[in-house]
Amino acid sequence: MLDCGVLTVAEERRLVAIGDIHGCLDKLEELLQRIPVNWEQDTVIFLGDYIDRGPDSKGVLDLLISLKEIYGENIVFLKGNHEAMLQDYLKGYDMSFFLVNGGRSTLLSYGVDPESYERLDLPLEHQRFLEQLLLFYETEDYFFVHAGVRPGVPLENQLPEDMLWIRGPFIESKYDWGKRIIFGHTVFSLPRVEENKIGIDTGAVYGGRLTALILPEVDFVFA
Repeated sequence: MLDCGVLTVAEERRLVAIGDIHGCLDKLEELLQRIPVNWEQDTVIFLGDYIDRGPDSKGVLDLLISLKEIYGENIVFLKGNHEAMLQDYLKGYDMSFFLVNGGRSTLLSYGVDPESYERLDLPLEHQRFLEQLLLFYETEDYFFVHAGVRPGVPLENQLPEDMLWIRGPFIESKYDWGKRIIFGHTVFSLPRVEENKIGIDTGAVYGGRLTALILPEVDFVFA
């Protein structure tokens, strides 16, 4: 069974989706100050890729965990491909793949020299956070996922590998999955708004902005 979250009641509250953070703690803090969210009522969905490349992956996870402790079920955390790579690294395989894809900065944020033989001893609360990440979250109108979904495949039959990694076939597709797909993973200079999908990774770690999408209005907030 896939790791997922489902909201089956009619949309009665706003949904706020937040794109790829990649260790940019300063931009995350600024965005959280700017978004017009009612933390007691609205649902906030983080689309994954909290770590790697940016300067403070540990600080980002600390903040996200504290938000979860305060607001509980009103916050949803999805898994990105970078969290998957970190989990593989911690298990002892695909270690070089993790390091060359931004993992060095993550190790440094935990005080570990990536050039040494020292292994990352991830805090227990961070391990639990990673283990509890969902692959997707859906409502009656929207399907939230990190990378995207495979065209021509029903949402209930999507593969984890595609939800974490897919790019081209999904990005270029006009396929109607019955719900609008909200995703990150692929960087755009501005949010990519199409009838069947909305992409909100606007390259925060590459000098771009961190983006929040407000639904159902389809409004954007940037930091």
